[in-house]
Amino acid sequence: MSIPSPEEIRALHEKWAPTPEAFRSVHTHCEIVWRIAERLIQTSGIEVDVELVRAGCLLHDIGVYRLYSDDGVLDHKNYIRHGVLGHEALEEAGLPETLRRFCSHHTGVGVTREDIERQGLPLPLGDYVAESVEEKLVMYADKFHSKSRPSSLLTPEEYASHVRRFGEEKVTAFQELRAAFGDPDLGLDLASGMPVPVETPGRPV
Repeated sequence: MSIPSPEEIRALHEKWAPTPEAFRSVHTHCEIVWRIAERLIQTSGIEVDVELVRAGCLLHDIGVYRLYSDDGVLDHKNYIRHGVLGHEALEEAGLPETLRRFCSHHTGVGVTREDIERQGLPLPLGDYVAESVEEKLVMYADKFHSKSRPSSLLTPEEYASHVRRFGEEKVTAFQELRAAFGDPDLGLDLASGMPVPVETPGRPV
């Protein structure tokens, strides 16, 4: 399988972003998720296809662009659809299913058919749950950065508290990912996505 380079993925972001602000929000988030995943790979020692993880991180939120209006207003109500919209966009672009799944299978700690039926979610019925170690790592790394204004880093405890409202089973799923990959070092410069020194381990500076 041919994996697109960071430059090729950036070109897709630039092509599909409706405004410069949308590009900065989504692409910067994807870059930060990759930096978090990269650190987790280094600290956990887990064996993964690093190039595939990088591509998955850089592509996972590309469907968000399809939720923007022409004047740059984001449709928050249908945000849950950004994963399947990204899957569709990458399919139209001719990218393989392995890459498309990073879009549709990263939301929360997995969205199941039962979740869709119980919550009445605007998604095609199915299970959107990470399966490969690469998919799980991208999904996990994504949990530690929010694009919300202002963008921010989340500690494991903060995300666990956030996901609890969807049920204790979601907290359990998150803790299983945490046990598999460890806690990330969140010393990142949000402007660049690059590491910066941290004074307190595991906390953003």
